[in-house]
Amino acid sequence: MGDRPLRIVVVGDELAAGVGDPRALGWVGRVAARTLTPEPLTLLTLAVPGETTSALGARWEEEVARRTSPEADTRLVVGLGRADLGAGLSLARSRLNLANVLDVAEQRGLETFVVGPPPGPVHEGPRVQELSAAFADVATRRRVPYVDTYGPLAAHEQWLADMAAGHGVPGQAGYGLMAWLVLHTGWHAWLGVPDDTA
Repeated sequence: MGDRPLRIVVVGDELAAGVGDPRALGWVGRVAARTLTPEPLTLLTLAVPGETTSALGARWEEEVARRTSPEADTRLVVGLGRADLGAGLSLARSRLNLANVLDVAEQRGLETFVVGPPPGPVHEGPRVQELSAAFADVATRRRVPYVDTYGPLAAHEQWLADMAAGHGVPGQAGYGLMAWLVLHTGWHAWLGVPDDTA
C-alpha cells in the first residue's frame, strides 16, 4: 500500500449497494468495517441496479477516473451480479466484457479485485454457476483475485432462507456471508493490510 492513503472504488449492481440489507451496509460496508488501514480508508461505491457487464464496461472507466488521484493508492473492486443472464448475454460476451474491464484497469495501473455473482433463484442455479466459472477463469488468467460466492453459498441454508425472505436479494445474514467470503479470500493480502478476521 505504501505511504499514500487507500481509496477503493467499487463498481457493480444492487448487491454492491446493499439493496435489501436493513443495516444498509451490504457486503461492501461490512468488508470496509473489517479493513484496518494506517490512514482513514476512502470507500466509493458506484452501483447501478440490474447492470450487465456490457453496461458496466461502458461506464466504469470514466466514473473511476474521476475518483482517482496521484495522492491516493486507488484500487478497483468489481462486484459482478447475475444481470447478464436475464439480458440474454452469451457466456462469451460476459467473459469478453470482464476481460476488457480488467485489461483496461491494468493499463491504467489500477489493482483490481473481483467478486463473483452469488446464487439467485433456484432455477438459475446451473447458469449462475457457469457464469461464475467463466468470470473466475478470466480473472485467474490475469492474476486478479477472484471471490467465488456461488460455490460456497449455493446450498448454504442461511443464504437460501435469506434469499427466499428477501425476494431475490439477500438480507443482513446473506450480506454477512458474502462479506465473510471476501474477507477470507485474499482481501487483506491484496490491500497489503493486516488481517484482523482470524
